[in-house]
Amino acid sequence: MQSQRGSIGRVATAGSLVLLLLSTACSGGEDKGAASKSSPTNVAATTVAGVVAPAKVEVIADLTGCKVKIRTEADELREGVCRTEKGDYLITTFPAEKYKLTWLDAAAVYGGKYLVGTRWVVSAKPKLLEQLRPRLGGNIQQLRGVGPAPTTS
Repeated sequence: MQSQRGSIGRVATAGSLVLLLLSTACSGGEDKGAASKSSPTNVAATTVAGVVAPAKVEVIADLTGCKVKIRTEADELREGVCRTEKGDYLITTFPAEKYKLTWLDAAAVYGGKYLVGTRWVVSAKPKLLEQLRPRLGGNIQQLRGVGPAPTTS
C-alpha cells in the first residue's frame, strides 16, 4: 500500500506539470481583470467557518499553526509543506481560479479528498482536512481515481 505522502507528492507533481504545460501553450489573451474577480467556490462553507483563507501559502499555513517550507515556486502555483504533530499536509495556491481547476482535474486521476477554497487546495488525510476546515473555510471534495474500485477483504 502506498503512503499518503507519496500520493500527495505525485498529485502535486502531476498538477504542476499539467499547469506548466497549459500555461506555456495557452499564455496570452487572458483578461487579467477577469482573473482577479474570481468568486468563492463555496460561499456556504466559508460562511459557516466564518473565515475565507487568502490564496497565499504563508497566510494559510499561519492560520493552521504551521511554519511552512515552500517547495514549489511557479507562475501557475506555489506549494508549501507543513509538518505538524497532527499530520503532514500540502498547501497549494494559485494566481487564478482556472489554474486551481486545472490542478484538480489532474489530481482527479489519483483520487482522494482535498480541502478546496478560492484559489487554494490543501492535501492531507481526510481526518486532518476536517480539523483544518473550520480554520480555513472551503469545502472538502472527493476526487475519483482512475482504475477499478478498491475491494474489501
